[in-house]
Amino acid sequence: MYRILIADDNDANRELLEAYLVGVDCEIETSINGQDTLEKVATFQPDLVLLDVMMPKLSGFEVCKQIKDAPETSRVMVLMVTALNEMGDIERAVAAGTDDFLSKPVNKIELLKRVDNMLKLKGTGDELERLRRYIQEMEDEHDQRHREGDQGGSN
Repeated sequence: MYRILIADDNDANRELLEAYLVGVDCEIETSINGQDTLEKVATFQPDLVLLDVMMPKLSGFEVCKQIKDAPETSRVMVLMVTALNEMGDIERAVAAGTDDFLSKPVNKIELLKRVDNMLKLKGTGDELERLRRYIQEMEDEHDQRHREGDQGGSN
């Protein structure tokens, strides 16, 4: 089951996003400011963060950058949900590493489609990462057996 973190300092916005996501098979957690969001990302380990830009303590831009810069959270998908829609804001969101952005007021159908697409991408990326690790383990095991065979034959 996927995990979604809704990060917004406005109660009504959080509740609306939660209501829109009722039909999505996922576990939902919420956070109320930038610092709280980073703490919840570490403990809740979401697949997707719906991230407001204008929040106290740390802006969504700063939160996104920290999520994407940290190796342990860099694969978390980030969908910035914001009332900002100036070109400079979009550029800042992209520079911070957001995977996508959505303007407020949020359209339910658009939100659900983007969430669905982002969760599919996350699932595919996770599967590729599992396969990459499996292949690496098999190669390491092969190399180890090869080294042991070389050492055994040289005595």
